[in-house]
Amino acid sequence: MASTAFAVMGTASGAAAASVCTVEYSVVGQWAGGYQGAVTVTNNSAALSGWSLGFDFPAGQVVSQGWGGKWSQSGASVTVVNESWNAALGTGAKVTGGFIASWTGANTAPTAFTLNGTPCDTGAPPTPTPTPSTTTPTPTPTPTAPTTPPTTPPTTPPTSPPPTPVTGAPELGVTGNKFTDQNGAVRRLLGVNRSGGEFMCVQGYGFFDGPVDDASVKAIADWKANTVRIPLNEECWLGLDNIKPEYRGANYVNAVKDLVTKVLAHGMTPVVELHWTHGQYTGNSAGCSDVHASCQKPMPGAQYTPAFWTSVANTFKNDKRVVFDLFNEPYPDRATSTATQAWSCWRDGGTCPGIGYEVAGMQDLVDAVRATGAKNLVLVPGIAYSNDLSQWRAYKPTDPAGNLAAAWHVYNFNTCADETCWNNTLAPVAAEVPLLAGEIGENTCGHAFIDRVMKWFDDRGLSYLGWTWNTWNCNSGPALISSYDGTPTAFGIGLRDHLRALTP
Repeated sequence: MASTAFAVMGTASGAAAASVCTVEYSVVGQWAGGYQGAVTVTNNSAALSGWSLGFDFPAGQVVSQGWGGKWSQSGASVTVVNESWNAALGTGAKVTGGFIASWTGANTAPTAFTLNGTPCDTGAPPTPTPTPSTTTPTPTPTPTAPTTPPTTPPTTPPTSPPPTPVTGAPELGVTGNKFTDQNGAVRRLLGVNRSGGEFMCVQGYGFFDGPVDDASVKAIADWKANTVRIPLNEECWLGLDNIKPEYRGANYVNAVKDLVTKVLAHGMTPVVELHWTHGQYTGNSAGCSDVHASCQKPMPGAQYTPAFWTSVANTFKNDKRVVFDLFNEPYPDRATSTATQAWSCWRDGGTCPGIGYEVAGMQDLVDAVRATGAKNLVLVPGIAYSNDLSQWRAYKPTDPAGNLAAAWHVYNFNTCADETCWNNTLAPVAAEVPLLAGEIGENTCGHAFIDRVMKWFDDRGLSYLGWTWNTWNCNSGPALISSYDGTPTAFGIGLRDHLRALTP
């Protein structure tokens, strides 16, 4: 069964306790035949360098997915073992993990727990009552799951209300496979991309394509968008000397910060995303032969990209409302000869077949962000221009902050562009971690295709952003607007009306 990041919370050395450990068990959300649970363990004894939590289900529940450790089940007995990197559990420290399980008849809570074989005290287990989220549960568990959660919310009214979402842009975290805010309320990211910051500066024309004043940002919010993705250029941010002085370094950084501030002021989540990077690639599907950050490269480079994310993370680490999207559209699969080579390059970087520069892998970039102390939500895209998540779970980076989600892109001309592919490759990922379709679009100047995408994502409570809030010709590429006052194109009207219908 799956395991994901397990966060160890602050210790209080020497705290007195009546027993070796204390366990709190809770039901986060429940639906017919399935539920999401959480277990918090407090170590009241000497510090541990490794731990194993054990308990028995009393009513035939079966775990299908787990995070926060390595989960296994034999009969009624469940065991959760630490990951190699989070084995330390100090005196007074707490650790929390979660799981998805099936149930029939009664969802009775377990009452006895052990930590490394020693019995723990338990708080009074809460009565398992349905706690519906503001979205529908993700219906597809891992292939070994014995049951399939429903695609509709619980029909029994809850005895207690769900958490109230925070007002304005939230500080986003990951709870199981959902985005949640600081109140614990489930959130969806729904909105648009604001292209320009990736290409205008390197081409010598400015910071953004079109206005980014308050009125233009308000026009985005008027569509009932709650998220704006902002593509960036690493050479402009870092101030490399091939960029005009007026558009590089501090000037560029301040322009980006100003746009982020405006997005936040209108209650929307800013997603800062690395789009164009340094590194010469002339192989299969090359966007350009230029070494500079003037087109989409197959992978970020080790020379500058870790420094970019170190700087960006330090800039925004004190504001967890800002989300980090590590790299726009990796395509190492076009350079390498096997899928294994592509996914290994994607995660680990280094010397990759077919790519002539040293690559920074996704793990390198996560490490660069977390080394700054930033706890912000991090989005990690797949391969094949972010359209392939087939091996994302097997190769996903380790995140010590436990605040990692998957990013995916889809257009009508992509390979994975139908419900069969989405059911087979996206649903297993969405059952484990939150999933954001960071770019959705079509080149038809209509919206029939994104209507299908939005329905599939709506049915599962997932997130998506339209490409793009720019006044381009929608016949040559997906453009949502014909004017920065928010006037939609024939393509954009589909997204605008849909967002307004979701949030009247």
